Amino acid sequence: MKRTLSLCLGLFALAFLPAIAQQPAPAPAAGATGKIHGQVLNPTGQPQANGTVTVSTDGQASKLDMPVGPDGNFTGEIAPGTYFLIYRAPDTPKGQMVDEVRGVKVVAGEDTAANVDMSRPEFLEKMSPDQRKQLEEIKKANAEAFKANNVINHLNADLKAVGTDKHDIDMAAQTAQQQLGATAAKADIEAKATEIKTAKYTDIESMMTKDTEAKPDEAILWTNLAFAQFGLKKNDEAIANYKKSLDLETASKKPRGEVIGAANAGLGEVYARTGKTDDANKAYDAAAAADPQRAAVYLKNEAIIFFQQGNATAQAAAAEKAIAANPSDALLYYIKGQALVANATVDPKTNRIVLPDDCTAAYQKYLELAPQGSFAGEVAGILQQAGQKVNSNFKAAPAKK
Repeated sequence: MKRTLSLCLGLFALAFLPAIAQQPAPAPAAGATGKIHGQVLNPTGQPQANGTVTVSTDGQASKLDMPVGPDGNFTGEIAPGTYFLIYRAPDTPKGQMVDEVRGVKVVAGEDTAANVDMSRPEFLEKMSPDQRKQLEEIKKANAEAFKANNVINHLNADLKAVGTDKHDIDMAAQTAQQQLGATAAKADIEAKATEIKTAKYTDIESMMTKDTEAKPDEAILWTNLAFAQFGLKKNDEAIANYKKSLDLETASKKPRGEVIGAANAGLGEVYARTGKTDDANKAYDAAAAADPQRAAVYLKNEAIIFFQQGNATAQAAAAEKAIAANPSDALLYYIKGQALVANATVDPKTNRIVLPDDCTAAYQKYLELAPQGSFAGEVAGILQQAGQKVNSNFKAAPAKK
């Protein structure tokens, strides 16, 4: 967030000054006007919001009052002539001013630019020693804020690039297929996809290594660094940096649930893929608790990862949790059924497989929710082999002639 400190201009209100006699300008054509615009800048050089810029011929009577906008800008239209511009803040006492600019010439049919710049030497010289000291302190604080803002802008640009890299990682298989062509061998496609992913993980690791050095107290940077390191099979480093992210965020004044959730989910994946089932369960449960809005996504990913790892017991338990979070997701019932089908037996009399009741129920629920889903044919076939009636409008594709 940009933090620009502004002076309280009420401190610098100047006594009303008498006008300096000026040579009268040639009389303009009747009805002719010229435009005038500019910006009010406070002693730090920053735009000064609000107040009024008065146009006057003698430094006293107003010919035109122009309101100052939130960006310090003012604009107006007046008869040609040479004028004073007088700036008053909203709280400037009557008969006083904050600053004035003399000798502003407005020409008929032209647009005159004239700023009220209180950072100019003439204005600063009128300030007391205490006011000048305060001004220097504010300038220093603003310089530090500007430097911090530059760092934040750079980090945000890198985080945007990380988002692009993550998308490219997700699309690596499709990209590899496109690059190698439809006739490419599966092994070649997989090798190309791995090459693409490695390059993207390396890019993220490089950016986040520099960024965590620039701003070591930002948890999300450590989360992204850990993500890249896990992708590069640097598991111990990934675990350490996910934990670093969690320590930073939980200790902050306003912990962000989505950051804690993402770090715990990342940690859970590392544990799940390295056989640490109990640790994975704890991490995913912590992710869901910290970020309830994304709980269903975290728990679904947990079930999918255990499915990919062939950990049927953990897969079934994770699917149960995910179903509780999102009971309308058909894939979760397929994952649950696939975990439980390993417990099927064979009837020695009929040689039919006998599915556990909860396995049958999970498969039937999948078909109910996704009768034409990707796994509908497989699931219907298993149920039919077990002598179960398929309770859905699933229809097998006609046999090829």
